[in-house]
Amino acid sequence: MIRLVLFDIDGTLVHTGHAGTQAFKKTFATEFNLHHGLEKMKFAGRTDVSLVREFFKMHSLPETPEHFAQFFARYVFWLDHILAHSDGKICHGVPGFIRDLKALPKPPALGLLTGNIKLGAELKLRRYGLWEHFQFGGFADDHEDRDHIAAAVFERARRLLGKNLKPQEVVVIGDTPFDVRCGKFIGAKVLAVATGGATLEELKKHKPDWAVEDLTRLSAREICGR
Repeated sequence: MIRLVLFDIDGTLVHTGHAGTQAFKKTFATEFNLHHGLEKMKFAGRTDVSLVREFFKMHSLPETPEHFAQFFARYVFWLDHILAHSDGKICHGVPGFIRDLKALPKPPALGLLTGNIKLGAELKLRRYGLWEHFQFGGFADDHEDRDHIAAAVFERARRLLGKNLKPQEVVVIGDTPFDVRCGKFIGAKVLAVATGGATLEELKKHKPDWAVEDLTRLSAREICGR
């Protein structure tokens, strides 16, 4: 029986109209006077910290704690501003799927497993009225590598839900091969959805437990064994 469902954010829960990418661009331009290079980078499935590090390296900017702190302090300002004017939307099937999870006889806990920093995740999900659904999460603040974010949120879940929580009682839901990989890294089951960073065919190559076009294609009861 599934006791915990962990959701990725971008491309899985919401499309923000590329608000995160735009906030990255504005922050690099206004804080570091760097205007080029983002167009060469692939954002899907990545962590915020790894993206910032890649951009710093691209421009030979020292990867110091001070530079990371400077970036993220301004990034959340721009993200909040851009989200307020974005034309994003909740991914197809998400509201009904969350509602059905909560309606199960023994509903699983709902959490986040994302490459966003925590405040960035909160800003994005509050914009679309989804933040309050999630009890806790794993974020880029925990680790730069998504696999280790997964390990961190699993340990956090065991503190909150009980030390007897087993990896096979967890489902990770995401839209990229990185999500499939990090779910497998902690021994969880994985539901891959082709609503964001990868096609259904690409996702199937990574052998998730389920691969669907969107969250209308299977029920909460099917993944939770209720």
